[in-house]
Amino acid sequence: MTDTDDALAASDWRLFLARWLRQPLTVGAVAPSSRFLARAMLRAAEPVQGPVLELGAGTGVFTRGLIASGLSLDQLIVVERIPAFAAALRARFPGLRLIEGDAAALTPSALDAPVARIVSGLPLRAMDALVIERILQAAFDCAQPQARFVQFSYGLRCPVPTPIRERLGLHAQRVAWVARNLPPASVWSLRRV
Repeated sequence: MTDTDDALAASDWRLFLARWLRQPLTVGAVAPSSRFLARAMLRAAEPVQGPVLELGAGTGVFTRGLIASGLSLDQLIVVERIPAFAAALRARFPGLRLIEGDAAALTPSALDAPVARIVSGLPLRAMDALVIERILQAAFDCAQPQARFVQFSYGLRCPVPTPIRERLGLHAQRVAWVARNLPPASVWSLRRV
């Protein structure tokens, strides 16, 4: 880990804790995602070719990984509804295309073209089933037919309940287990069948 990585990690923790203390249920996690989880998420999304839609970017650990993988800023669309996180993302990634709002309200008209990948940091397990379904429907409405939706979860079960997957025609597969995250996390890949 470099000094820059250390500084970013410390900054992520400060930003995360400030937001978590104000709105723990909205944040939906006990710690910012680790670089190990970010690597597993990116591996699940490979090949990372644009356009890519990132939902719930939070402190930007997945955003950093996507950019470091070679994805250009013009091929990345980020959706973040928490104003403090959105402001930090704008400051950290000048030129980032950021939609400050609710992922469930996303429409294809907000994007230039259908996305090839969806990388989600949203706390789906902390959400109501109707909200989860609206988010998945909105994301896949904005996606290419073979797009993958990559999501992590702190549980061993898929964070998208079976009835929702069945209604939306989605197949889910757990593709990674990340022990070096707080708490440990599973990475899931969802796609249309």
